[in-house]
Amino acid sequence: MSAPASTAASGPVPSPAPAGPARQIAFPPLTGSQRVWGTVALSLATFMNVLDTSIANVSIPAIAGDLGVSPSQGTWVITSFAVANAISVPLTGWLTQRFGQVRLFTASVLLFVIASWLCGLAPNIESLIAFRVLQGLVAGPMIPLSQTLLLASYPAAKAGTAMAMWAVTVLVAPVAGPLLGGWITDNISWPWIFYINVPVGLFAAALTWSIYRQRDPGPRRVPLDRVGLMLLVLFVGAMQICIDKGKELGWFESGEIQILALVAVLSFLFFLAWELTEKHPIVDLRLFAQRNFLVGTVSLSVAYGLFFGNVVLLPLWLQQYMGYTATWAGLATAPVGVLAILLSPWVGKNVGRFDPRKLASVAFIGFALVLWMRSRFSAQADFATILLPTVLQGAAMAFFFIPLQAIVFSGLTPDKMPSAAGLSNFVRITAGAIGTSLFTTLWEDRAVLHHAQFAETVNRGNSAVTQTLAQLAAGGLSPDQALATVNRTLDQQAYTMAATDLFYASSGLFLLLLLLLWFARPRPPQGRAAAEAGGAH
Repeated sequence: MSAPASTAASGPVPSPAPAGPARQIAFPPLTGSQRVWGTVALSLATFMNVLDTSIANVSIPAIAGDLGVSPSQGTWVITSFAVANAISVPLTGWLTQRFGQVRLFTASVLLFVIASWLCGLAPNIESLIAFRVLQGLVAGPMIPLSQTLLLASYPAAKAGTAMAMWAVTVLVAPVAGPLLGGWITDNISWPWIFYINVPVGLFAAALTWSIYRQRDPGPRRVPLDRVGLMLLVLFVGAMQICIDKGKELGWFESGEIQILALVAVLSFLFFLAWELTEKHPIVDLRLFAQRNFLVGTVSLSVAYGLFFGNVVLLPLWLQQYMGYTATWAGLATAPVGVLAILLSPWVGKNVGRFDPRKLASVAFIGFALVLWMRSRFSAQADFATILLPTVLQGAAMAFFFIPLQAIVFSGLTPDKMPSAAGLSNFVRITAGAIGTSLFTTLWEDRAVLHHAQFAETVNRGNSAVTQTLAQLAAGGLSPDQALATVNRTLDQQAYTMAATDLFYASSGLFLLLLLLLWFARPRPPQGRAAAEAGGAH
């Protein structure tokens, strides 16, 4: 998946923390070993969080097989986390003010540890999804608060250095996720992809509390938009369940899907009406009146949905139809972060000097090229052929997040930054979850179509088929076994062609997004600082 985790390659997108009001209370920067250990604690918590958006990607076939469900149902393990995480992100600002940033961060890490432990213990897919929802909900405040606390730990002159270290942590985790997840799945068992969070999280929480507990501005009472929150949960939850279960239940032939769709549409309309009139909205939808925020958020979110859908699809195809183990699927997908790590510092440093629309265009063209290369894959593709686009994708990633965020935040006043960060991240994470569901559904649909087309020509009246069956029979296979072998070959070809169809379509959509991107206004002079702030983060 996407970010991969979400962002993952799907890891979370660096952004100004939605915990703005708490940040107004000034504490002196940390010094010496305290600053070093504080950075370690915050980085470990961030690493653990981002790792969990990508570590499950290569383990889905193993999880699905162990729990007795299809791989497409197994992807709910990814989408449930992403949806819950998206819902909790807009709440971070209110929670920070209500409980205090250090208390909230430490509690989030500890609850994340408990949720991870429960995920490993899950006896069936239903309980695993429930625990992943819990994990996503408590994970929401961790990323923005880690940024807030880290920035407060360093002098203003070293803020760029602090955020560069934070960004490297975010980019290393998606590289490690598939590798670590694949190795654990093949050599131990999939529950350990969750259990490894326990010691890391406990250490990070203890270290954070020991260093930062005296630097908490403390709680204060602030109003909560309960109606808006309820409508948000209702429409996002109903929409995601509708997309996840649509194919399984026959889409709109199912009464359940019809009800879910109706609930999603009505709750969304009520949500829009309520948030636009509420004095303290859970998300400030009026931000979409700003052209750059609208264009930047839509471009970022649609692109992220395409990106994350492809990130989830690739290891599924490799493991189910190319014979890759989880470890080798991890090796084929992990190098995506290498060029991203090398190039991101340069992009972050120079986003204030160049038009961010040009930098983001490099990303979209890069993604289009990478996905076009993947659209040329065949069932005979070797490891090097599969690896090359993955490595190149890292360069596109480096030009993706930072310039698009510079567009999102350009022209906004400082008091709007926290709300803008919360809203843009909510839309992006939700798009990633939707992209995962749509890609797995479309993959299966296209494969069924290709298989049916193959079956029309591959029959006993075909001389090549007759010869193949005769050779298999000569090799000692029974007629049923020979037919099953031919059918498996057809499946491999059908699912490979279905995957390349989606890669090709995604390539074209990235090129179309280029047109949308240039509807953004050039950065105004007064927006330069805001854009650079977005880039530094």
